[in-house]
This record gives sequence, C-alpha cells and structure tokens, in this order.
Amino acid sequence: MSWGVAEGAPFYWLIVLVQNSAYYQQRYQASLAAASELNAQLARAQLHSLKMQLHPHFLFNTLHAISELIHENASAAERMVLGLSQLLRMSLDTSTTIEVPLRQELRFTEIYLGIEKMRFDERLEIEVDIDDELQDAMVPNLILQPLLENSIKHGISKRTGQGQIRISAKKANGVLVIAIRDNGAGCDVQRTPLREGIGLSTTRARLEKLYGSKQNFSFLRREGNGAEAVMSLPLRIERTEGRLESIASSDRR
Repeated sequence: MSWGVAEGAPFYWLIVLVQNSAYYQQRYQASLAAASELNAQLARAQLHSLKMQLHPHFLFNTLHAISELIHENASAAERMVLGLSQLLRMSLDTSTTIEVPLRQELRFTEIYLGIEKMRFDERLEIEVDIDDELQDAMVPNLILQPLLENSIKHGISKRTGQGQIRISAKKANGVLVIAIRDNGAGCDVQRTPLREGIGLSTTRARLEKLYGSKQNFSFLRREGNGAEAVMSLPLRIERTEGRLESIASSDRR
C-alpha cells in the first residue's frame, strides 16, 4: 500500500493540476469574452450617440433651406419636403445599422444633394467617380452627408459662380479611400484657423471608434480653391450572400 501511494501520488497531483488548469483557463476565456462583449456594446452605444448628433443638425439645416424657398418657389419647396421625407425614412430604417454598402450611402446622398440643388438652381454641379467594384464596399452609415453639407455651407454657398463637388473612391493595398472636394470660395489659410464643427468632428470620432488605427481622416483647405475631406478605411466587400470579404490579398497579387 505504501508503495502504491508513493507511486500514485505524482500522477494524482498531475491530474489535479491539469484539471485546475483547464478550469481556470475556461474561466479566463469566459471573462475575456464577457469583457469583449461589454466593449462592443459600449462602442455601439457611443457610435449611435455620435450618429444621433447629426440627425437634428441635418434636419434643422434642411428645414431652414425649405423655409427660404416657400415664398420664392412653392413647387420647389414642396419637392424638397418630399425629398426630406425620403431621407428621414431611410435614416429611420437604418438607425441601428453601423455600416452599409457604399451604393446605399450614395443613394442617400443623391437625395440629399437633390434637395440642395433646388436651392442653387444650376449653380451646383456634382461629379461622382467611383468604380462599380467599390459599390458594395462597406462604409459607416451616414458618413458622407455631413461632409457634403460642410462643402455646401462653407464653400459653395459663398461662391458667386458655378459650384462643383466631386465625390471619388478608390482602392489601394486593401484600403478604401473616399474623397470629397469642392471648389468653394476658399479662405486665407494662414489667418483663418480651422475650427471643426459637428460634421467634421463627429465624422472623425466615428471613424476612430469603428476602425481605430486602421483609419485616417484629413481635411485640407486650399488658398482660394475650396477644400477636400479624405477618409481612409479598411476595404471590405459585401458579397451577394451577405458575406464580407477583404480584398487586401487580391491587391497584392
């Protein structure tokens, strides 16, 4: 019996050690999963809060534009109201959606720009340069409208001649680069400090929350030649079956 205890004790303690190690490993993994889920919930809440900041801001500005047209062009004001109702419906339908295909985001901006073009008659020209293969790239929901509004409010509206806004998207090494450039009145970049309003600051914060160090956002003002907002984010394509596919590897081939 003494010999059996002496021989069996090391195996016993080895079994206890392995069992306890497995138990604590499971608890550790469970705690990591719980912490990850809490962080994800917090991030979603913060993103939702940032997005909600844009809605009243956008609604107020659009209603103000409609009020300016009511007495000058009643039919145009009526069309703007219809366009606004479409935008609000689309916004409510995707209120909890974090990312959407680029084609859906462009549809939203198309309606928004249609409203703005009624204000400027023929003075606002829109150019879109986006390859078909990037139409299904995933982008943050309602990410373009604040940048377009910034171009119109601080650039195009201060011009006396033809206003132009160019929306472009391209891919480079697994990165989606979206740029919005206008030929606004420009400013004295040396004397006028850049103060980011709701649109720019919220866009920057949303990109940081979603993509962290994998994103970049810049806003450039040019002397007498408008401004340009450029964002870079990971390029992921939504396939027809709903599967997300990174195409970074295909760029390297």
